[in-house]
Amino acid sequence: MSYLIYARKYRPKTFEEMIGQKAVVQTLQNAVKNNRVAQAYIFSGMRGVGKTTAARILAKALNCQHGPTPTPCNKCEFCLSINEDRSIDVLEIDGASNRGVEEISPIRDTGKYRPIHSRYKIIIIDEVHMLSTHAFNALLKTLEEPPPSTVFIFATTEFHKVPATIISRCQHFEFKKVSQKDIINHLMDICKKEGLTISPYGLGLVAEASDGSIRDAQSLLDQAVAFCGENIGDQELKEILGTVSQDLLFEFSSAVLEEKPEAVFSLVEKVIESGHDLRFFYKELVEHFRNLLLVASVEKAQDLRAFNPEEIKRLKEEAQKGSSEDFLRCLQALQQAEPGLRYSSHPQIYFE
Repeated sequence: MSYLIYARKYRPKTFEEMIGQKAVVQTLQNAVKNNRVAQAYIFSGMRGVGKTTAARILAKALNCQHGPTPTPCNKCEFCLSINEDRSIDVLEIDGASNRGVEEISPIRDTGKYRPIHSRYKIIIIDEVHMLSTHAFNALLKTLEEPPPSTVFIFATTEFHKVPATIISRCQHFEFKKVSQKDIINHLMDICKKEGLTISPYGLGLVAEASDGSIRDAQSLLDQAVAFCGENIGDQELKEILGTVSQDLLFEFSSAVLEEKPEAVFSLVEKVIESGHDLRFFYKELVEHFRNLLLVASVEKAQDLRAFNPEEIKRLKEEAQKGSSEDFLRCLQALQQAEPGLRYSSHPQIYFE
């Protein structure tokens, strides 16, 4: 396949290209520069924030022809072989599908030998929390006293599941959620390079839907291009993201704020007819009341959320129907009832 998805095409190849992980990047660069590389690392954090990418860049930094260097060249044979997944001294293993002791033992044994072509042998285990207890135990001694030219890097989305005996033998780095501002700037950069047209509001929608994950944001942008072509409209973007109709949310808030309980039944029917899951719609309704509280309390709400001018105007008009205390009371009532809706055998009746 000649086509490369954005998540792969724009994957960072150097530490400088990594987004939103300044503290991690600086520490790793300094470790390489000052020859203070640990024998084992644990990279933890949510999906799509750069854990495996950082592991690969560190492998290049240690093995680059001009290194060890905090700025790998991405041109020498060692860097290219890691970029193209063909380096025999950099092993990348999926912990979810190689979780038994019988799969880990050969990996542990290969770690005892010196690298064949490169300066360092790097063993990257993704989703390391999926390994069995026996597999973890098999790694313990090797982690404590590995050969000087072997580095283990573990990546996990569930750090709390990694045994304390493993953690104590590694340096731990926590990768943070990427801020919406950083995601929007990164998406703008991709749009410039790819010749795409999208509004700032549309970029805000994608960044919000990605929930702090760069990879999710890139995948959503890819999906939007597949659906719309090079000109991505806000309405089409809302369709792709499965965003609930704003009109429907305003009808609900109006029924609550104007105290019209008789309107509820037809409105819930409308939600079901539009194909939305009631639990998902409920989540959006909570978000809507939070937006009303935000607009009623903060002078420049658009600085905190990706609102377009029409939305801000509409939210301000709706916010005239109640006070901040009213919106706060509604929010508390909705949030307290959420667990009940999640486990109800009749979600429609419960929602009504």
